[in-house]
Amino acid sequence: MTTENPFGTITPIISDAVSCGDSCCGDDMASEITHAQLDSITAVVKHYYGNLASSAAELSADASRVKATDKFYSEDQRDALPDEVTGASAGCGNPVGIADSQRGETVLDLGSGGGIDCFLAAREVGNNGYVIGIDMTPRMIELAQKNAATLQTENVVFKLGHIESIPQPDNTVDLVLSNCVIALSEHKDRVFYEIFRILKPGGRFVISDMVTSEALPQDVQKSAAEWVECVGGAAVLSEYLELVEESGFTDIDVVKEDRSRPDAEDWQSTLINLTLRAYKPAE
Repeated sequence: MTTENPFGTITPIISDAVSCGDSCCGDDMASEITHAQLDSITAVVKHYYGNLASSAAELSADASRVKATDKFYSEDQRDALPDEVTGASAGCGNPVGIADSQRGETVLDLGSGGGIDCFLAAREVGNNGYVIGIDMTPRMIELAQKNAATLQTENVVFKLGHIESIPQPDNTVDLVLSNCVIALSEHKDRVFYEIFRILKPGGRFVISDMVTSEALPQDVQKSAAEWVECVGGAAVLSEYLELVEESGFTDIDVVKEDRSRPDAEDWQSTLINLTLRAYKPAE
Protein backbone atom coordinates (compact mmCIF):
# COMPACT_ATOMS: atom_id res chain seq x y z
CA MET A 1 0.00 0.00 0.00
CA THR A 2 1.35 3.37 -0.92
CA THR A 3 2.03 5.95 1.77
CA GLU A 4 1.16 8.77 -0.63
CA ASN A 5 -2.23 10.30 0.06
CA PRO A 6 -4.04 11.25 -3.19
CA PHE A 7 -6.66 13.25 -1.28
CA GLY A 8 -4.20 15.81 0.01
CA THR A 9 -4.48 16.67 3.68
CA ILE A 10 -7.14 14.48 5.25
CA THR A 11 -8.34 15.17 8.75
CA PRO A 12 -7.79 12.03 10.86
CA ILE A 13 -10.77 10.21 12.30
CA ILE A 14 -11.08 11.11 15.97
CA SER A 15 -13.34 9.90 18.71
CA ASP A 16 -15.44 13.06 18.91
CA ALA A 17 -16.26 13.26 15.19
CA VAL A 18 -19.71 14.69 14.53
CA SER A 19 -22.17 12.12 13.19
CA CYS A 20 -24.47 12.91 10.28
CA GLY A 21 -28.11 13.51 10.97
CA ASP A 22 -27.32 13.54 14.69
CA SER A 23 -27.13 9.74 14.56
CA CYS A 24 -27.53 8.46 11.07
CA CYS A 25 -24.28 7.00 9.91
CA GLY A 26 -22.56 5.42 12.83
CA ASP A 27 -21.34 6.74 16.13
CA ASP A 28 -18.44 8.42 17.82
CA MET A 29 -16.04 5.52 17.49
CA ALA A 30 -12.34 5.88 18.13
CA SER A 31 -10.68 4.71 14.92
CA GLU A 32 -6.93 5.04 14.80
CA ILE A 33 -5.83 5.08 11.17
CA THR A 34 -2.28 5.50 9.96
CA HIS A 35 -1.37 7.85 7.14
CA ALA A 36 -0.61 4.86 4.93
CA GLN A 37 -4.13 3.55 5.40
CA LEU A 38 -5.59 6.80 4.14
CA ASP A 39 -4.59 6.09 0.54
CA SER A 40 -8.23 5.68 -0.40
CA ILE A 41 -11.65 6.51 0.95
CA THR A 42 -12.56 2.84 0.53
CA ALA A 43 -9.86 1.83 3.02
CA VAL A 44 -11.07 4.41 5.53
CA VAL A 45 -14.71 3.35 5.21
CA LYS A 46 -13.89 -0.36 5.48
CA HIS A 47 -11.78 0.25 8.60
CA TYR A 48 -14.46 2.32 10.31
CA TYR A 49 -17.40 0.02 9.59
CA GLY A 50 -15.36 -3.02 10.50
CA ASN A 51 -14.98 -1.47 13.94
CA LEU A 52 -18.71 -0.80 14.03
CA ALA A 53 -19.46 -4.46 13.29
CA SER A 54 -17.15 -5.61 16.08
CA SER A 55 -18.82 -3.25 18.58
CA ALA A 56 -22.46 -3.72 17.51
CA ALA A 57 -23.76 -5.47 20.63
CA GLU A 58 -21.94 -3.11 22.98
CA LEU A 59 -23.18 -0.04 21.12
CA SER A 60 -26.76 -1.25 21.10
CA ALA A 61 -26.67 -1.85 24.86
CA ASP A 62 -25.44 1.70 25.56
CA ALA A 63 -28.53 3.46 26.92
CA SER A 64 -26.90 6.89 26.55
CA ARG A 65 -26.49 6.47 22.82
CA VAL A 66 -29.12 7.68 20.34
CA LYS A 67 -29.12 5.00 17.65
CA ALA A 68 -30.14 5.38 14.02
CA THR A 69 -32.81 2.76 14.58
CA ASP A 70 -34.32 4.82 17.42
CA LYS A 71 -34.73 7.76 15.07
CA PHE A 72 -35.85 6.13 11.83
CA TYR A 73 -37.38 2.71 12.62
CA SER A 74 -40.65 1.85 14.31
CA GLU A 75 -40.82 0.14 17.69
CA ASP A 76 -42.24 -2.98 16.05
CA GLN A 77 -39.32 -3.11 13.63
CA ARG A 78 -36.76 -2.67 16.41
CA ASP A 79 -38.37 -5.25 18.68
CA ALA A 80 -38.28 -7.87 15.93
CA LEU A 81 -34.48 -7.84 15.77
CA PRO A 82 -31.60 -8.65 18.16
CA ASP A 83 -29.26 -6.00 19.55
CA GLU A 84 -26.41 -6.88 17.21
CA VAL A 85 -28.64 -6.07 14.23
CA THR A 86 -29.86 -2.71 15.49
CA GLY A 87 -26.47 -1.82 16.96
CA ALA A 88 -24.78 -2.08 13.56
CA SER A 89 -27.40 0.00 11.79
CA ALA A 90 -26.06 3.33 10.52
CA GLY A 91 -28.74 4.74 8.26
CA CYS A 92 -30.33 8.11 7.58
CA GLY A 93 -33.83 6.83 6.85
CA ASN A 94 -36.02 3.75 6.69
CA PRO A 95 -36.30 2.73 3.02
CA VAL A 96 -37.62 -0.75 3.73
CA GLY A 97 -40.48 0.83 5.67
CA ILE A 98 -41.88 2.45 2.52
CA ALA A 99 -40.63 0.07 -0.17
CA ASP A 100 -43.79 -2.05 -0.17
CA SER A 101 -41.96 -5.34 -0.64
CA GLN A 102 -44.28 -8.00 -2.05
CA ARG A 103 -44.50 -11.73 -1.46
CA GLY A 104 -42.19 -13.65 -3.72
CA GLU A 105 -40.01 -10.68 -4.71
CA THR A 106 -36.24 -10.67 -4.87
CA VAL A 107 -34.78 -7.78 -2.88
CA LEU A 108 -31.15 -6.63 -2.81
CA ASP A 109 -29.75 -4.30 -0.13
CA LEU A 110 -26.61 -2.29 -0.90
CA GLY A 111 -24.36 -1.81 2.12
CA SER A 112 -26.34 -4.29 4.17
CA GLY A 113 -24.26 -3.97 7.36
CA GLY A 114 -25.59 -6.15 10.16
CA GLY A 115 -28.62 -6.99 8.03
CA ILE A 116 -31.42 -4.85 9.48
CA ASP A 117 -33.14 -3.98 6.19
CA CYS A 118 -32.55 -7.48 4.84
CA PHE A 119 -34.24 -9.15 7.78
CA LEU A 120 -37.19 -6.76 7.71
CA ALA A 121 -37.58 -7.28 3.96
CA ALA A 122 -37.31 -11.05 4.41
CA ARG A 123 -40.45 -11.03 6.55
CA GLU A 124 -42.32 -9.15 3.83
CA VAL A 125 -41.28 -11.24 0.81
CA GLY A 126 -42.05 -14.50 2.60
CA ASN A 127 -40.67 -17.98 2.06
CA ASN A 128 -41.02 -17.70 -1.71
CA GLY A 129 -39.06 -14.45 -1.77
CA TYR A 130 -35.35 -13.89 -1.61
CA VAL A 131 -33.18 -11.18 -0.05
CA ILE A 132 -29.52 -10.46 -0.88
CA GLY A 133 -27.27 -8.26 1.22
CA ILE A 134 -24.11 -6.74 -0.28
CA ASP A 135 -21.35 -5.27 1.88
CA MET A 136 -17.65 -4.66 1.28
CA THR A 137 -16.63 -5.16 4.92
CA PRO A 138 -15.81 -8.77 5.86
CA ARG A 139 -16.62 -8.19 9.53
CA MET A 140 -20.06 -6.86 8.59
CA ILE A 141 -20.71 -9.94 6.44
CA GLU A 142 -19.69 -12.18 9.35
CA LEU A 143 -21.96 -10.26 11.72
CA ALA A 144 -24.89 -10.43 9.31
CA GLN A 145 -24.45 -14.18 8.83
CA LYS A 146 -24.34 -14.63 12.60
CA ASN A 147 -27.51 -12.57 12.95
CA ALA A 148 -29.21 -14.63 10.24
CA ALA A 149 -28.41 -17.80 12.18
CA THR A 150 -29.77 -16.27 15.39
CA LEU A 151 -33.00 -15.28 13.62
CA GLN A 152 -33.14 -18.60 11.75
CA THR A 153 -33.72 -16.67 8.55
CA GLU A 154 -33.42 -18.95 5.54
CA ASN A 155 -34.34 -16.64 2.66
CA VAL A 156 -31.44 -14.18 3.07
CA VAL A 157 -27.90 -14.46 1.76
CA PHE A 158 -25.03 -12.02 2.31
CA LYS A 159 -22.33 -11.43 -0.30
CA LEU A 160 -19.01 -9.63 0.01
CA GLY A 161 -18.83 -7.03 -2.75
CA HIS A 162 -18.66 -3.39 -3.76
CA ILE A 163 -21.71 -1.36 -4.69
CA GLU A 164 -19.88 -0.06 -7.77
CA SER A 165 -19.62 -3.64 -9.06
CA ILE A 166 -22.54 -5.60 -7.63
CA PRO A 167 -22.05 -9.40 -7.65
CA GLN A 168 -25.47 -10.11 -9.15
CA PRO A 169 -26.60 -11.08 -12.69
CA ASP A 170 -28.48 -8.68 -14.96
CA ASN A 171 -32.26 -8.30 -14.66
CA THR A 172 -32.68 -10.49 -11.58
CA VAL A 173 -33.89 -8.16 -8.80
CA ASP A 174 -37.34 -6.64 -8.18
CA LEU A 175 -36.31 -4.11 -5.54
CA VAL A 176 -33.01 -2.50 -4.53
CA LEU A 177 -32.68 -0.93 -1.10
CA SER A 178 -29.89 1.21 0.31
CA ASN A 179 -29.60 3.24 3.50
CA CYS A 180 -26.99 5.99 3.71
CA VAL A 181 -24.41 4.04 1.72
CA ILE A 182 -24.19 5.60 -1.76
CA ALA A 183 -22.86 8.77 -0.10
CA LEU A 184 -19.80 6.69 0.84
CA SER A 185 -18.98 5.96 -2.80
CA GLU A 186 -16.57 8.07 -4.84
CA HIS A 187 -18.23 6.75 -8.04
CA LYS A 188 -21.95 7.27 -7.58
CA ASP A 189 -22.58 7.14 -11.34
CA ARG A 190 -21.31 3.54 -11.39
CA VAL A 191 -23.55 2.65 -8.46
CA PHE A 192 -26.70 3.83 -10.23
CA TYR A 193 -25.71 2.11 -13.48
CA GLU A 194 -25.18 -1.10 -11.51
CA ILE A 195 -28.57 -0.77 -9.82
CA PHE A 196 -30.16 -0.28 -13.24
CA ARG A 197 -28.32 -3.34 -14.62
CA ILE A 198 -29.45 -5.79 -11.95
CA LEU A 199 -33.09 -4.63 -11.75
CA LYS A 200 -35.70 -6.45 -13.76
CA PRO A 201 -37.62 -4.31 -16.27
CA GLY A 202 -40.25 -2.51 -14.21
CA GLY A 203 -38.18 -3.00 -11.05
CA ARG A 204 -37.56 -0.19 -8.59
CA PHE A 205 -35.18 1.14 -6.01
CA VAL A 206 -35.97 2.86 -2.72
CA ILE A 207 -32.94 4.45 -1.10
CA SER A 208 -32.19 6.79 1.76
CA ASP A 209 -29.01 8.81 1.46
CA MET A 210 -27.19 11.94 2.56
CA VAL A 211 -27.12 14.81 0.04
CA THR A 212 -26.62 18.56 0.24
CA SER A 213 -28.36 21.66 -1.05
CA GLU A 214 -25.02 23.13 -2.17
CA ALA A 215 -21.41 22.04 -2.54
CA LEU A 216 -19.57 21.27 0.68
CA PRO A 217 -16.39 23.15 1.67
CA GLN A 218 -13.20 21.56 0.37
CA ASP A 219 -11.89 20.78 3.85
CA VAL A 220 -15.08 18.82 4.60
CA GLN A 221 -14.76 16.88 1.34
CA LYS A 222 -11.20 15.94 2.31
CA SER A 223 -12.03 14.91 5.87
CA ALA A 224 -11.83 11.18 6.54
CA ALA A 225 -14.05 11.65 9.59
CA GLU A 226 -16.76 13.34 7.50
CA TRP A 227 -16.51 10.70 4.78
CA VAL A 228 -17.19 7.80 7.14
CA GLU A 229 -20.09 9.77 8.61
CA CYS A 230 -21.69 9.87 5.11
CA VAL A 231 -21.06 13.62 4.87
CA GLY A 232 -17.76 14.22 3.03
CA GLY A 233 -18.96 12.36 -0.05
CA ALA A 234 -22.51 13.71 -0.06
CA ALA A 235 -23.53 14.99 -3.51
CA VAL A 236 -25.53 18.10 -4.27
CA LEU A 237 -29.18 17.05 -4.55
CA SER A 238 -29.70 18.38 -8.07
CA GLU A 239 -26.58 16.59 -9.32
CA TYR A 240 -27.61 13.40 -7.51
CA LEU A 241 -30.99 13.39 -9.26
CA GLU A 242 -29.27 14.00 -12.61
CA LEU A 243 -27.12 10.89 -12.05
CA VAL A 244 -30.25 8.85 -11.40
CA GLU A 245 -31.93 10.12 -14.57
CA GLU A 246 -28.81 9.68 -16.70
CA SER A 247 -28.62 6.05 -15.55
CA GLY A 248 -31.96 5.40 -17.26
CA PHE A 249 -34.43 5.55 -14.39
CA THR A 250 -37.91 7.02 -14.74
CA ASP A 251 -40.72 8.05 -12.37
CA ILE A 252 -38.12 9.53 -10.03
CA ASP A 253 -39.87 10.51 -6.82
CA VAL A 254 -38.39 12.40 -3.87
CA VAL A 255 -40.36 10.64 -1.13
CA LYS A 256 -38.79 12.51 1.76
CA GLU A 257 -36.38 15.42 2.09
CA ASP A 258 -35.47 16.53 5.62
CA ARG A 259 -32.74 18.79 6.90
CA SER A 260 -30.27 16.55 8.67
CA ARG A 261 -29.10 19.23 11.12
CA PRO A 262 -31.88 21.82 11.21
CA ASP A 263 -30.33 23.83 14.03
CA ALA A 264 -26.96 24.27 12.32
CA GLU A 265 -25.90 27.66 10.98
CA ASP A 266 -22.76 26.75 9.03
CA TRP A 267 -22.23 24.33 6.11
CA GLN A 268 -23.98 21.61 8.13
CA SER A 269 -27.29 23.38 7.50
CA THR A 270 -27.03 22.24 3.85
CA LEU A 271 -27.15 18.51 4.75
CA ILE A 272 -30.30 16.66 3.71
CA ASN A 273 -31.62 13.20 4.59
CA LEU A 274 -33.12 12.10 1.28
CA THR A 275 -35.40 9.16 0.54
CA LEU A 276 -35.85 8.48 -3.15
CA ARG A 277 -37.81 6.04 -5.31
CA ALA A 278 -37.32 5.38 -9.03
CA TYR A 279 -38.14 2.70 -11.61
CA LYS A 280 -36.38 0.87 -14.41
CA PRO A 281 -38.65 1.19 -17.48
CA ALA A 282 -40.67 -1.89 -18.31
CA GLU A 283 -39.89 -3.49 -21.65
